[in-house]
Amino acid sequence: MIRKEHKECMSALLPVRDTLDVIGGKWKILILISVWEGNKHFREIARSIPKLSTKVLSKELKDMEMNHLITRTVLNGFPVRTEYKPTEYSKSLEKVILELHQWGLNHRKKIFTD
Repeated sequence: MIRKEHKECMSALLPVRDTLDVIGGKWKILILISVWEGNKHFREIARSIPKLSTKVLSKELKDMEMNHLITRTVLNGFPVRTEYKPTEYSKSLEKVILELHQWGLNHRKKIFTD
């Protein structure tokens, strides 16, 4: 393998770092999957992901809205409800998440059968 210059290395690293800044962490991808699966309300999302605190969920939803992965709509009525929906832009992560899913399945097989 040919060693790359610092400039070339940084150009390879920056897009990955940017991606991880947006979808990295323990919860964002799981939240996105939950919303893709039809969980639209805060409590539905919270219940669908074990061990996710409401404080963390609230923070992650705000980050995801800021990064255009979900939309947040306040529905007037009694009681007032908030609905979260995936954006078209979030669908651009589908292939990445499917690859992570497949890798996770293969990793479990390797770890638990070796």
